[in-house]
Amino acid sequence: MPIALFALTLSAFAIGTTEFVIVGLVPTVAQDLGVSLPSAGLLVSLYALGVAVGAPVLTALTQKWNRKSLLLSLMALFTVGNLVAWQSPGYETLIVARALTGLAHGVFFSIGSTIATSLVPKEKEASAIAIMFTGLTVALVTGVPLGTYIGQEWGWRATFLVVAALGVVALIGSAALVPNSLKQSKAAPISAQLKVLTEPRLILVYLITAIGYGGNFVLFTFLTPILEEVTQVPSAWVAPMMLLYGVSVAFGNIWGGKLADKKGPIPALTVMFIGLATVLLIFSQTAYHPVAIAITILVWGAFAFGNVPGLQVYVVQLAQRFRPDAVDVASGLNIAAFNLGIAFGAWAGGLIVDNGSLMDTPWVGAAIVMIALALTRFSGYLDSREERALCRAA
Repeated sequence: MPIALFALTLSAFAIGTTEFVIVGLVPTVAQDLGVSLPSAGLLVSLYALGVAVGAPVLTALTQKWNRKSLLLSLMALFTVGNLVAWQSPGYETLIVARALTGLAHGVFFSIGSTIATSLVPKEKEASAIAIMFTGLTVALVTGVPLGTYIGQEWGWRATFLVVAALGVVALIGSAALVPNSLKQSKAAPISAQLKVLTEPRLILVYLITAIGYGGNFVLFTFLTPILEEVTQVPSAWVAPMMLLYGVSVAFGNIWGGKLADKKGPIPALTVMFIGLATVLLIFSQTAYHPVAIAITILVWGAFAFGNVPGLQVYVVQLAQRFRPDAVDVASGLNIAAFNLGIAFGAWAGGLIVDNGSLMDTPWVGAAIVMIALALTRFSGYLDSREERALCRAA
């Protein structure tokens, strides 16, 4: 694989750490800033909304920029956002800092996905995306547990300072490893970009992405308070539990990429969504037992993130068929869909916790994932129908 992929992975590691570390810090931030658990959970939603806005809008506005210059600018913005979070005097400033960092995140993964697929042969596209997204999985394996530990020991502000330092390292790595002559898609007129939002097949996949990811985050956003209040594990156990989740994610991401390459996106997504819904239901029963919940978390991560390569490569494939003049924008909108799902899931989880209990989040999440499964099968049916029509026409 080209070395540029590993530079993208390095940046994805830093970005992934700041996105997901807040999940381990929700109770700590809530207590320090004097806000409720659902209010602290909104820091997950608002970051995701920053990504959702940044991915399609800023991707479209920056499509004429040199790809390397854009990557370096994004990592600089990311670093500044985390420094603002470190120095935040209160909840409102922290919200602004999270949204600012989310803007950089959205554009990075939008252009990163199309760069990754342009660097490899077609049959390795899903694996290339999986390698880039390995940065997210490694962040979940090491960055998030370590960031959670730092936040519990030295305060949540220290975590954001460390993440800002990661941003500097990623910036230097991108400057050194990413080539200047990256392939760049031809700039599409605004009218062509807007047409992406009118393509039914792409809209359907965006719905699958948002709903499937959202179902997972109904529970994941409140994993730490569940571990502390329901499972009643010591706070020191939270970081190791996050480590288990991260190890599983690392396996699932690579597995999902290989499965999508071998079987195709629809069969791979079917496996992932069935597995995810099943694990969420099992979680509702095992959450009361420390050993059982540890095993459940170890399996959960593989299904939770194993759908990422399949969803992203599916969007790229459909965009190349239906909107070839706006593939970058189509890819960016899927990144937006991922994060709208996260925002929706975290918000819905907060409503559930406010009006029900923490243990209502697993089964509601499973029900939402099943909707994504039904939409996936419908999209597969449409693919088959179009292939049969082409065969008859030939």
